[in-house]
Amino acid sequence: MNLSIIPHSPGVYLMRDQMSHIIYIGKAKDLFKRMSSYFIERADREPRVAAMVNMIRHFDYIPTASEREALVMEQGLIRKLKPVFNVMWRDDKSFPWVKLTLQEDFPRLFLTRKKTNDGAKYYGPYPHVKQVSSLLRYFWRKRFFPLRPCRYEFSTENALDPKIIKGCLYYHTQECPAPCAARISKEDYRHIAHEAELFLEGQHSQLIQEWKKEMQAAAEQKKYELAAQLRDNITALEGMGQRVTFRQVDVEDVNQRVGRSRAITDLQKALNLKRPPLRIECFDISHTQGVETVASMVSFDRGQPKKSEYRKFIIRTVEGIDDFASMAEVVGRRYRRLQKEEKTLPDLILIDGGKGQLSAAQETLQTILGRGTPALASLAKREEELFLPDRTTSILLEKDSPALHLVQAVRDEAHRFAITFHRLRRGKRMLQ
Repeated sequence: MNLSIIPHSPGVYLMRDQMSHIIYIGKAKDLFKRMSSYFIERADREPRVAAMVNMIRHFDYIPTASEREALVMEQGLIRKLKPVFNVMWRDDKSFPWVKLTLQEDFPRLFLTRKKTNDGAKYYGPYPHVKQVSSLLRYFWRKRFFPLRPCRYEFSTENALDPKIIKGCLYYHTQECPAPCAARISKEDYRHIAHEAELFLEGQHSQLIQEWKKEMQAAAEQKKYELAAQLRDNITALEGMGQRVTFRQVDVEDVNQRVGRSRAITDLQKALNLKRPPLRIECFDISHTQGVETVASMVSFDRGQPKKSEYRKFIIRTVEGIDDFASMAEVVGRRYRRLQKEEKTLPDLILIDGGKGQLSAAQETLQTILGRGTPALASLAKREEELFLPDRTTSILLEKDSPALHLVQAVRDEAHRFAITFHRLRRGKRMLQ
């Protein structure tokens, strides 16, 4: 963590989380002193500030000529970007905490919007409610922390009514360790609670190792959905331990980053995707009357081209004009290789073309990846229609939609890359 690069000047600073989302914007008379203060341990720090600091992975800062200029810029950026912690604190909105009831003989783990001095441990608050809730459910299903899900009050001295125990579904399915029925000792049960406590306090290395082993086993058994879920959880946990980075930016750079983030979110909603399409791979076919048929694949990461991941293909198995078969070949070659090398799949595969090209790609992907196939869509040039598998009608986005601008940029880059490669091949052919 190199704080020395931060200037002793007025300015505005922007905090980002591991996904580069802006979570808080503040101003300072002295940027160095203010930003350094977040990394000084303080016993009297408010819990909400502590929760925010734990989420910080990147600091952007914009030096200004005066404190007044910093104030004006801060207010303008907050109004435009609405960072979650600025909004939460201004509106005094109640965000949930994760509560571990260590004061009980047999602790429970759940979300709550009220924090009281009852002897329990509270973690948070967390602005991204769905993510936290999903992670807790995952822990329960995979039995990492199989704490009892019920709200009944009982202890070693005050046993639970046997009638309630016999009527409990979790007891009969053995999803719960059932301390109420003495299936587990108090010591063993509290050991599980202690492991949950260690995780919530940031000691993740052991859990990450377990997930990595399980992810490898899932991939070998071709359980690609489970492997993808484990991959995402590992990424999330590893992100919690990343170092904080600092850099100077300008307002235009902030606007561009926010614009890309909004386009990704807009595209996720438009296509009803399970997760944001942070990484997109797009394919295009190029030829002249079926001669020198080639294909391109471009990769975009968080809305920006990642040219180190671009790939060029010479079509080998198709003769003449057959864009559908050509698309099937190139898609098959790409994802058979990724599967063989056990590399991460993209969040969205985009095909340049209409329903025919989409169907060809879909059939090939299902053969190779099965149910682990990433989200798939195609973009047809004529009306800029988006097609999805198993959907009869196309999606027409508004002309000023950030999502449309993003997929157009990705498609146009794939088209440019394919044509450039085709012209190179055609030029060599003419010389020969």
